[in-house]
Amino acid sequence: MNYLAHILLAQHSDEAMLGALLGDFVKIADTHSYPPEIARDIVLHRQVDEFTDSHPLVLAGKAMFAGPERRFAGILLDVFYDHVLASNWASYSDVPLDAFIARFYATLERHRDILPERLQQMLPWLIGEDWLGSYREFAGVDTALRRIATRLSKNGHLLTDGIAGLQTHHIALADGFAGFFPQLQDFVAYTRAGSEARAC
Repeated sequence: MNYLAHILLAQHSDEAMLGALLGDFVKIADTHSYPPEIARDIVLHRQVDEFTDSHPLVLAGKAMFAGPERRFAGILLDVFYDHVLASNWASYSDVPLDAFIARFYATLERHRDILPERLQQMLPWLIGEDWLGSYREFAGVDTALRRIATRLSKNGHLLTDGIAGLQTHHIALADGFAGFFPQLQDFVAYTRAGSEARAC
């Protein structure tokens, strides 16, 4: 899953949402450097990724990319799923998307000093260009994937080639997300409850 989905799955507290994002920037071995609630969601982020990567509906989505770009199907789906989530936001959250994003950006600013250096460097663009809000439109997916492609050491063109596949299979992939995401929400609720029980 990509940034917006991870943050939504941790919406019960600002610290949890921060940990949900940090899962992409912090190694599990370094979680001891963070407060417990942030650390728990760094770990949960990895569990969410494992559940997602092995889910039949996600695997079926990846199989729709038949060419060389299939090696990047996971990244393509991660970003596309944030688009589906953002464009159907009211189905998954009672909090308006703009208000939700503003809350999270404020959380990032408030915790700037504990963010990893790479995330600190990204922050002006993440907030200034409203990366999370941009996922409402497919153009935001296109921009995000092209941005990611520039950071790849090689074969970035294969990632951008996959954008056409997202457009071709848009409906089928969106339907897959609609079937998959509620199951992911249930998985997160179950895993979080177990983690909190063990912490007591």
